[in-house]
Amino acid sequence: MIRNRLIVSGEVQGVYFRDTCRTAAREHGVAGWVRNLPDGTVEAVFEGEATAVEQLVAWAHHGPYAAVVDRVRVHEEKPEGLVGFEIRPTPWDR
Repeated sequence: MIRNRLIVSGEVQGVYFRDTCRTAAREHGVAGWVRNLPDGTVEAVFEGEATAVEQLVAWAHHGPYAAVVDRVRVHEEKPEGLVGFEIRPTPWDR
């Protein structure tokens, strides 16, 4: 079990990045969450088997068809035992 936190930069908001990410995560059995950040980036946490998480990280480097990904920063973290995958509210929606 591994956990990666990603910050994805580029044209990644308003292109179904979060919804497509949730679908891909569920297909690969990866838990976690994804959300938009105020600076135009997308933050995601992927937690699960190493191979599945690595596939999601690879997916994040291109995202859905309408996205233009410039950069993906990956940070390894200690797994928390997350279950399911959700789209979290953006910080400004709280």
